[in-house]
Amino acid sequence: MAYHYATQLNNEHTARAVGRSLPISTKFSVEICNHLRHRKLEDAKKILERVTMLREAIPMKRYTFDLGHKPGSVGPGRYPVKACKNILELLDSVEANAQFKGLNTSLLQIVHICAHKASIPMHGGRRGGRKNKRTHLEVVVQETAEKPKEAKK
Repeated sequence: MAYHYATQLNNEHTARAVGRSLPISTKFSVEICNHLRHRKLEDAKKILERVTMLREAIPMKRYTFDLGHKPGSVGPGRYPVKACKNILELLDSVEANAQFKGLNTSLLQIVHICAHKASIPMHGGRRGGRKNKRTHLEVVVQETAEKPKEAKK
């Protein structure tokens, strides 16, 4: 079954990956995607690793009710560890796809990353069902041109 991406970027300098029905919060995924968009892939992976170690917070721009400010210049933020681990696996997958296509992995930049709400299955149990959290994620990276460094005068 073919997956239809929300973007039309598809050329020889891009690589794509998709995560279907991941058991993570859509709200956290949206905020993480907004924080990682248009960053270099290496920098995005470092950010997610620091979040999983609770050293850096993801800034929350939209869902900020009853949310305190975090250390640094983040403002209101959270440490969504489970979502960051799943997104980090997806970034590793897109990096492997880019390497398979012959792209330089040190020049990759995230040009498209978004989260969509997936189906909500019911979790069985004695006291009625509870809703599970599910999210579809898609990532597109593109190889950027190296900028020549100018010599200092």
